[in-house]
Amino acid sequence: MTNSSRYGLNIQFMRSIKVVGAFVMPNVDDSQNASQFWRILERLEVDRTSHLFVGKARKIFSMSLTQASATIKSGPSVVTYSVEDRVIVCVKTELYSKMSVVGFDFGNESGVVAVARQRGIDVVLNDESKRETPAIVCFGDKQRFLGTAGAASSMMNPKNTISQVKRLIGRQFSDPELQRDIKMLPFAVTEGPDGYPLIHARYLGEMRTFTPTQVLGMVLSNLKSIAEKNLNAAVVDCCIGIPVYFTDLQRRAVLDAATIAGLHPLRLFHETTATALAFGIYKTDLPENDQLNVAFVDIGHASMQVCIAGFKKGQLKILAHSFDRSLGGRDFDEVLFQHFAAKFKEEYKIDVYQNAKASLRLRAACEKQKKILSANPLGHLNIECLMDEKDVRGLIKREEFEQISIPILERVKKPLEKALTESGLTVENIHAVEIVGSGSRVPALIRILTEFFGKDPRRTMNASECVAKGCALQCAILSPTFKVREFQVNESFPFPIALSWKGAAPDTQNGGADNQQSTVFPKGNPIPSVKALTLTFYRSGTFTTDVQYADVSELQAPAKISTYTIGPFQSTKSDRAKLKLKARLNLHGIVSVESATLLEEEEVDVPLVKEPTKEATKMDTDEAPSDAAPSASETDVNMQDAKADAPGAENGVPESGDNPVQMETDAKVEAPKKKVKKTNIPVSEFVYGGMAPADVQKAVEKEFEMALQDRVMEETKDKKNAVEAYVYDMRNKLNDKYEEFVTDSEREEIIGRLQEVEDWLYEDGEDETKGVYIAKLEELKKQGDPIEERYKEYSERAPVIDHLIYCINSYREAAVSSDPKFDHIDLADKQKVLNECVEAEAWLRERKQQQDSLPKYVNPVILLADIRRKGEALDRFCRPIMTKPKPAKPATPETPPPASPQGADSTNPNASPKDNAGAADSEVPPAATEPMESDKSESAPSAA
Repeated sequence: MTNSSRYGLNIQFMRSIKVVGAFVMPNVDDSQNASQFWRILERLEVDRTSHLFVGKARKIFSMSLTQASATIKSGPSVVTYSVEDRVIVCVKTELYSKMSVVGFDFGNESGVVAVARQRGIDVVLNDESKRETPAIVCFGDKQRFLGTAGAASSMMNPKNTISQVKRLIGRQFSDPELQRDIKMLPFAVTEGPDGYPLIHARYLGEMRTFTPTQVLGMVLSNLKSIAEKNLNAAVVDCCIGIPVYFTDLQRRAVLDAATIAGLHPLRLFHETTATALAFGIYKTDLPENDQLNVAFVDIGHASMQVCIAGFKKGQLKILAHSFDRSLGGRDFDEVLFQHFAAKFKEEYKIDVYQNAKASLRLRAACEKQKKILSANPLGHLNIECLMDEKDVRGLIKREEFEQISIPILERVKKPLEKALTESGLTVENIHAVEIVGSGSRVPALIRILTEFFGKDPRRTMNASECVAKGCALQCAILSPTFKVREFQVNESFPFPIALSWKGAAPDTQNGGADNQQSTVFPKGNPIPSVKALTLTFYRSGTFTTDVQYADVSELQAPAKISTYTIGPFQSTKSDRAKLKLKARLNLHGIVSVESATLLEEEEVDVPLVKEPTKEATKMDTDEAPSDAAPSASETDVNMQDAKADAPGAENGVPESGDNPVQMETDAKVEAPKKKVKKTNIPVSEFVYGGMAPADVQKAVEKEFEMALQDRVMEETKDKKNAVEAYVYDMRNKLNDKYEEFVTDSEREEIIGRLQEVEDWLYEDGEDETKGVYIAKLEELKKQGDPIEERYKEYSERAPVIDHLIYCINSYREAAVSSDPKFDHIDLADKQKVLNECVEAEAWLRERKQQQDSLPKYVNPVILLADIRRKGEALDRFCRPIMTKPKPAKPATPETPPPASPQGADSTNPNASPKDNAGAADSEVPPAATEPMESDKSESAPSAA
């Protein structure tokens, strides 16, 4: 799993599409990595000969890349699966149509799952037939309770019920915003050794710690199981919605959580962009040229996001993003909670802050009051036995609620103004305002939006489901199994990203090695995007470059994202070393330095013919890979050390994609006999706060163990319930419909045994293993099954006997019938049929007389199976005789009629054999019955 994660491959993904042939092209030249690929695919249990590995500079197996491509493409279905230029996997599949197309919206409070079907996008229902599933994990002494089961257990076990994990992932424990969130949580959160939060919960009888990423993996695993139950197929590929303000570390944490859950996200999709996609893709009246600008305001449970998107026919472009991380529906719940907590403390002398269960109950009641006040001017709050066995009551008006919410409402305009400013538009340019999110139903918010935009916000979209539907649409667009209407999504990145590095080594000529920085992905940069940077150094060796945020004013996070160690490298031609770094902003919004190349000029003997050199060696022409995302933009940024002012180095190394000779020619010196040699340099990555691959693998294994424990406990509960149900059911039947089929002594004995098992269930058998319950059920059935069998034999015997009698009478009547259709059957055969019918009738009469003389509580002497076998034997013997076909009549020669000279269907006797053959060939053959043939005949062009 570690190797597969490193190269972007996913075993579950490849299993789900039933790989029958593949070849892999790693971007390294050593066979060790190729062997790692082989070990991954070997686990798929596919024939070794169907997998062909082709290295960049050498062939691992005997077939070349061209031969391998031809071999794979000879199959009926070929899919190219590329992962950020690192690996190309061409997969020949048989069941690729079963690939999942699922969108997940994991919110702070609840999650929604949407799937793509032939008829469109559907929201999946959970086990309780609800469209929203609580994002809750409740840890118990025996198992976990996820989703709706966790919400049901939260009131009884508040300190071990984990919620709002979306606010915890990828954030340092010292974050002031995180500290404010922790104060509202009923469970314990402490600082871990790495400075990030750890969640404490009691699980399986002992205190354990979990990272927020692990808990998010559990939430996603529950959403995945909901989708799999609905689709009746494995779910691996998906698209997950995330807030636009998520940092690089938070995005990586979501990917790690998805890996823990067994998911392979094709894209992390901004929630507001998903909303815009779900809005625009169904619009058929979008303008061709003029841009239609729509503002999307998403006020969720804990945050507010604003997006302004421009729509044209077949495309959308994100013009601006803005947000407030801590302005959401829960803030209105909190002001109500504080209001009633203070009121109850004064009036009832109770402090709900000191009781976790009372706090949860009051918060739930305040959330209901917020919804009531959204539609009514007055709200009543009544809670029985809230705390200290006291019933509490409260009353609040909408005006009072809005008055205590003024500090929250005053913050709404700031994100609106910022989004409008960054988009370069005015209020008059906004065509419509769409409001979504679970916290968007407060009337005061609607008034603010109306005043700001000068138009009423619209609710044409489902406020809670639009993100999941947009994610499912994006997954369908990225999936080869669905044909989606052409619609281009031009996404933008909300934060500027810079690269920083140290200059040349200090010396008297060049000065100190100062840090230098360059913004490679400015704010609003398209997603995805690739940029190549050229650096010049005055010595060889190893150096580091940092990926960091160029502006942290909008972020409450450290500036540094990751550090890349590049080298060692050695320049053999001069004291200067030119390096080309390739930085990528991928579909998930994650930035990385994925490759480094040493550029060296070398002289070669070139013929006098003036023809540009088209190719260098394979090692020398490794430019931007062809499998980069189609929407990615690749540009070159020319960068040097601060003191790199030597002659001929002012312009750095200009980049071009096709002609390396021309690309590397010095701007001042004509060097027609020089070419650029490119050498790959090792690059190692360190992400600040990220999970190491080994830690992710351990988390995957722990999740598997916990899921197995949950499954065992659920099956144990099912078996225990089966024992209890059998006790109640058998006891009732013994006194009802089974009464005549059991003796009095036998009934008393069984009822006594049932009572013993019932007492055992509520005493010693309260907490037993699955095997014990299975054994107990089998023990009871040994006594109960004979009674059930006697009842079944009696109740079903009459219809089966009637069917046998019907068969006997039918064949007897046919054998003695004078119907002409039986005249061809020999009398001897008919007599055999009569004898067989007499024998079957005698057997049935004898057995029936024996059975009628016995009481019902005695085991029957004639069984249903015996009667059915007798009927089948009679049918096998008599049917071939009585259905014997009549012999065919001998053919009599007929005089052919005279040929008609004008007959349309006759053959012209005066015509040549060739003409007659042509006439025969012109007859229309019968229509093809094979679907493939029908398809071919429909698509084939007319011969005429």
